[in-house]
Amino acid sequence: MTEGKRKFTGFVALFRGINVGKTKRVEMARLKSMFESIGCADVSTYINSGNVIFASDGKAENIGNVIAAALEKEFGFYAEILIKTRIEMKKIADAIPAGWRNDSAQRTDVAYLFPEIDSEEILSELPVNMEFIDMRYVKGALFWNVRRENYNKSRLNRLIGHRSYQLMTVRNVNTARFLAGCSPDKQ
Repeated sequence: MTEGKRKFTGFVALFRGINVGKTKRVEMARLKSMFESIGCADVSTYINSGNVIFASDGKAENIGNVIAAALEKEFGFYAEILIKTRIEMKKIADAIPAGWRNDSAQRTDVAYLFPEIDSEEILSELPVNMEFIDMRYVKGALFWNVRRENYNKSRLNRLIGHRSYQLMTVRNVNTARFLAGCSPDKQ
């Protein structure tokens, strides 16, 4: 590499809790501009739930702090942000069985885990009924599949009240697969 050239890595920023209610509203075009203003390249957003695909020459742990500060300055509030590399997103998506989908018969979601709870032990701590749900761990995430007719029996809705829920951000399987497949590849 010649001096002066920046080495970019592909990342995905997963915001927690934006655009889900009347507070913490973020316009995606404005969010994209904010990322560009802090030096990120190849910036794109995906759906309105706070997914930003970008490239940066920074380290993941530093980028999150810079983005959080810029978000607070631009939009006037703080939001939790989980930064994953393109490689991490692909490993997570590749671990999901190909037949797991979101359709009229089944529901599949991915919970990306903040470092504080990123452990396989999380599986035994959650208030779900494993008899009716297939929930698995891979470094950085939990993912699950439940037949629609078993959703209530699975007690998946109890996850929202669990203390660990504040340390994860959930996306449906379609979003997870999309984000894994289109992250900038500048490595």
